[in-house]
Amino acid sequence: MLGDYRIQGRGAAEIAASVEQGVGSGALAPGDALPPMRELAAELGVNPNTVAAAYRSLRERGVIETAGRRGSRVRARPATAPREAVRVTAPEGGVDLSTGNPDPALLPPLGAALAATADSTAAAPVLYGAPDADPELAALARAALDADGVPEGPLAVTSGSLDAVERVLGAHLRPGDAVAVEDPGWGALLDLVPALGLRPLSVPLDDEGPLPAALEQALARGARAVVVTGRAQNPTGAAVTAGRAHALRAVLAGRPEVLLIEDDHGHGIVDLPLHPLAGATRHWALVRSTAKAYGPDLRLAVLTGDRLTVDRVRGRQRLGPGWVSHLLQRTVVRLWRSGAVEPERVAGAYAARRTALLDALAAHGVPAHGRSGMNVWVPVRDETGTVARLLQAGWAVAPGARFRLASPPGVRLTVSPLTAQHIDRLARDVASALTPGEAGRYG
Repeated sequence: MLGDYRIQGRGAAEIAASVEQGVGSGALAPGDALPPMRELAAELGVNPNTVAAAYRSLRERGVIETAGRRGSRVRARPATAPREAVRVTAPEGGVDLSTGNPDPALLPPLGAALAATADSTAAAPVLYGAPDADPELAALARAALDADGVPEGPLAVTSGSLDAVERVLGAHLRPGDAVAVEDPGWGALLDLVPALGLRPLSVPLDDEGPLPAALEQALARGARAVVVTGRAQNPTGAAVTAGRAHALRAVLAGRPEVLLIEDDHGHGIVDLPLHPLAGATRHWALVRSTAKAYGPDLRLAVLTGDRLTVDRVRGRQRLGPGWVSHLLQRTVVRLWRSGAVEPERVAGAYAARRTALLDALAAHGVPAHGRSGMNVWVPVRDETGTVARLLQAGWAVAPGARFRLASPPGVRLTVSPLTAQHIDRLARDVASALTPGEAGRYG
């Protein structure tokens, strides 16, 4: 069952740690079955309740899963083996299209804003007891949210989008609860959900966002929360249209108890309007980060939502980090006020590269998806072979396994590093890398 690996320990914590050590070292592979609880208890000379507690702890942390009579198994992607590990390295002299990073040439210089903030803070340092959100940041963020039709609500500041999503999920859900997620979807989120002891439920999507019927099915299966990307969906580039938003709100209105989380990380780099779903349920949150427009190292996101949700997030935050540095918050205020990022120019640059690549792929008979943002998704039949053949041609692309639960294979191409000279050669090499007869679809 476990080969040569032997689980050890006398207490529940020791047994769980032994299993995690086996998973982390690779001695226990994804899908490996664990011994039945009574069998392992007899082998270790402990009470079966001790093993049951260890297994329960492992399930809650996303290391193992239980499938009825099939027993307990190591998760296909346990929390100790993040999807980011499923990556390729660009060959020498090649082009890396796998990272999902923004184009550094489109990011603003931060030096002047950081220096000015440091000078002002030296004169009036932030001390304990200060508001967790800088008032000017909150006012500017609220005005931008109002302009996009996001319902009124209090604000919180977090260390990026994923931090916000984790805090909102933790504010309402408990281990074992199910979360409806886009499939294919953001790999970090697909890791986070099981790491919190939650169960991800696949929701297929097309270029206009999650499919309403699929969302309805996930909710019928017991999803207590849903996470939706409004635009620049990673990895497909999908963007929720007005019509799709209307249909999704109708589905959610029938389940007012469901927690809705919207990720608008594309704010500032996308030229398509936001069609928010917020307000369709009692508890909701919408988050915007600075990562794509201002740089991933500027770890700041603004979160709004219903009062209970935001109050819970802020209350728990106060017991941990306390607040996001006001140095960062005031730097972002200066960047916003200075117009350091021109959203139309940045969005236009990404759109031009993305559209050129989609057109070139279509000319070579390769269907692909990329309605917004900085990524293009190419459905394939043989994911591993396609990645390998593109590596040989000088291109590193992201394997679709990083983004999938139940959806068909694909590869993600980030357009940020592309120049006009790259486009035709890349499209030609992608077409050559595909197996005959492949058709583009989400699922």
